[in-house]
Amino acid sequence: MAIPLLFLLLSISLAPSHAATDCASYKFSNNKTFDKCSTLAHLSASLHWTYNSDGTLSIGFIAPPAAPSGWVAWGINPTATGMIGTQALIAFKQSNGSMAVNTYNITSYKSIQQSPILYEPSNLSSEFGSDGNIVLFATLKIGKSVESLNQVYQVGSSVTNGVPDEHAFNTDNLNSKAELVLSGTNFASKEPAPAPSNGRSEAAAPGASSGGNASSPAAGANAAWRSRMSGLWSILLVLLVGCMVRF
Repeated sequence: MAIPLLFLLLSISLAPSHAATDCASYKFSNNKTFDKCSTLAHLSASLHWTYNSDGTLSIGFIAPPAAPSGWVAWGINPTATGMIGTQALIAFKQSNGSMAVNTYNITSYKSIQQSPILYEPSNLSSEFGSDGNIVLFATLKIGKSVESLNQVYQVGSSVTNGVPDEHAFNTDNLNSKAELVLSGTNFASKEPAPAPSNGRSEAAAPGASSGGNASSPAAGANAAWRSRMSGLWSILLVLLVGCMVRF
């Protein structure tokens, strides 16, 4: 029984991951289009954006919430790369079934409150797709001649009385942050060093990007592949030792 199980695990590990999906292939239901997109390295998320000549940034952020009753968040941190200080947008389904997008100035790990943010928002909307993703749309006034931003993103599993609950602290949750390069010809992802696995989240909104464009989704795919393969070989080693003991 152990040997067939090894082949089953191997076949599962080699199956394509949702995180590796090329963002350029995504079609918005409202036919929105953006100049660039990033397949993000964590949380099966992606970001589409256009940096407009009037100094506004239009974004379409896509991610599956941690549960159907959960939330997704994307934001900009003007002073650091982690959660505290993030000017966040959080989208979730309300108790009446409609979608909400609210703004939050993240100042605490323990709780959040809906509040104004530094970047004047407009065109806020969201939708819950049939593919299980929440899509968050917004336009933020960031100013002209901005070369890069510290973007942060996150997902959670529940909302209580209209307030997003704390997210999980898995590796993906702790590392869902990166620089988003807006100007120049090189839009490659610039991810910070991985967060420790046993600390508070420095990632995103609740409880709060990796950057890039459609031409470089490989960074996220490779990171996910390496993580899955590392776990797979650990499982295979344990099972092989078990087989040797039995035979």
